Amino acid sequence: MSILITNIKQLLQARATNVLKVTGSDMKKLPLIENAYLLIEHDTIVEYGEMKDMGDTVAETVIDATGKIVMPAWCDSHTHLVYAGNREQEFVDRINGLSYEDIANRGGGILNSAENLAKATEDELYDQAVSRLKAVMEMGTGAIEIKSGYGLTTETELKMLRVIKRIKQDFNVFVKATFLGAHAVPKAFKDDKTAYVDEIINTMLPKIEQEQLAHYIDVFCEKGYFSLDDTERILQAGVKHGLTPKIHVNQFNAFGGVALGVKYNALSVDHLEVMNPEDIAALKGSNTMPVALPSCSYFLSIPYTPARAIIDAGLPLALATDYNPGSTPSGNMNFVVSTACIKMKMTPEEAINAATINGAYAMGISNMYGSITRGKKANVIITKTIPSYNYLPYAFGDNHIDKVIINGSLLS
Repeated sequence: MSILITNIKQLLQARATNVLKVTGSDMKKLPLIENAYLLIEHDTIVEYGEMKDMGDTVAETVIDATGKIVMPAWCDSHTHLVYAGNREQEFVDRINGLSYEDIANRGGGILNSAENLAKATEDELYDQAVSRLKAVMEMGTGAIEIKSGYGLTTETELKMLRVIKRIKQDFNVFVKATFLGAHAVPKAFKDDKTAYVDEIINTMLPKIEQEQLAHYIDVFCEKGYFSLDDTERILQAGVKHGLTPKIHVNQFNAFGGVALGVKYNALSVDHLEVMNPEDIAALKGSNTMPVALPSCSYFLSIPYTPARAIIDAGLPLALATDYNPGSTPSGNMNFVVSTACIKMKMTPEEAINAATINGAYAMGISNMYGSITRGKKANVIITKTIPSYNYLPYAFGDNHIDKVIINGSLLS
């Protein structure tokens, strides 16, 4: 299968030489080609350039993109896409004055999702997740990370990870799996958190390694959840079992979790709604990607990640959805990009970089995804007719996507 896209108004994120991430002031630079073409063969970008240089290039499928923008598909590096049911009652509870912590303390939140998930069969979980996955693909997501963490027992955590593995096998979209057994302390261990951490380390991780069910190990490092000591024990064990660290950190409190992530060479540190100068200093010179989740801040009415402080310090930043039933029941990366511009004062160039090449880096796949580069996978968004790429975050309530190509295949 070959696809030729012609008369492209603007071809965004076109990089002749691949980069793995963009940092600091470079995030304000978004390379583009006006009046361009793009050639895809099978699942790979093989050529692109200005229309005047296209010559006699031919393909099985030709798409006229007059007046339209073509860009890399979104790379969503933080989701909890596999879950059972929903938590709309907690949404109403927050409207009526309860905080996220209040709801969690009375058995809601993550523990509520764990109860729902325990009742669901693997097939039911799979069917619900597939419905969500198809929806986010239609919204332009071409690569996605999915976490466990709503099981909180060995059996149910493995059930979640097996569902993620089935999705990876059944769908063309690129999927990375993350083990997040340390998402909350289950009711059975509420008086003995150390015993639950032991369960994660001694029982869950060996089985996950045996079945090759995850790429990453994650921990909710937060007051009331898992301490620095807990997090360090779990990360150490995860590394021993071949998993690369990631951390949920600084969502409500900053107490050294970012530096701990850097210490263990975490691929990413995610949330970061609360940051202090020590956190930014810890990230400097590291290989760890800060990841902001602005639609979580929007939904919970909590502070937004201080993007300007992070980027202006010379650091990179990625954007992701945090798609989950409790704090972000949406996988819409287009809304994430708009919210980052509106609420976090990121420029459109910074936000698009953060949601494409830097999002790919936060998944460990920016060598093959996240930019329009020869030899990379053909994950592409074709917009409707719009004035410029600035219009994407500007008109935040509209669907600007005309077509999506994932690994060289047009979505129907």
